[in-house]
Amino acid sequence: MLGVFSGAIVTAPDELVAAGSRTPSPKTTSATLVNRFVDKNGGAVSVQVGDQVHLAYTHLDESPFQPRSFAVKDEIFCLFEGALDNLGSLKQQYGLSKSANEVMLVIEAYKALRDRAPYPANHVVGHLVGSFAFVVFDKSTSTLFVASDQYGKVPLYWGITADGCVAFANDVDLLKGACGKSLASFPQGCFYSTAIGGLRSYENPKNKITAIPAKDEEIWGATFKVEGSAVVAATK
Repeated sequence: MLGVFSGAIVTAPDELVAAGSRTPSPKTTSATLVNRFVDKNGGAVSVQVGDQVHLAYTHLDESPFQPRSFAVKDEIFCLFEGALDNLGSLKQQYGLSKSANEVMLVIEAYKALRDRAPYPANHVVGHLVGSFAFVVFDKSTSTLFVASDQYGKVPLYWGITADGCVAFANDVDLLKGACGKSLASFPQGCFYSTAIGGLRSYENPKNKITAIPAKDEEIWGATFKVEGSAVVAATK
């Protein structure tokens, strides 16, 4: 799956910007990245949302235990990969039908976060049990919400394209060729929300997350650590 967002939607982390300035650090534009994804993955679906957002996904080579899905409801777009162990109980909690899948559950959970303020953002992902990574874009508010499960069971990466867009993908090789050294693992057990202004741990949402710059010879832009924790949130 792939989500690409312009600078009008999301501000790239300073650490990834700095890493991307190192040489050599070949990059491509966001349009080239999307075209490369579509060309590489047979049967890929690509959706452009206005002039600022591009989403794409494919079922090619997906795991039967971690399927990918995409849905749109009430101008909320969601890419989801993985499986929730507690999907049944969550459907009851959010009043969804028995046929609802994970991607629809995430949309409803996001709507609860948006509409029932001050519903804590960390509760949305903290109640999800299983393996997952997802990207939510709310067109009505131009809000981005991204999350990964606590153990990083579904890989997710982010980086900056040549034209300054922030890209999220489950395919590291795809981003290596597009984002140069401004590339990092999205930290497990964390979420990124433009509504709250950045990256947070959903177990310790008040703790600051700091970036550890990579060495010059490494491809990775940075790793991220939740302050007060002995565990690095994302590893190379």
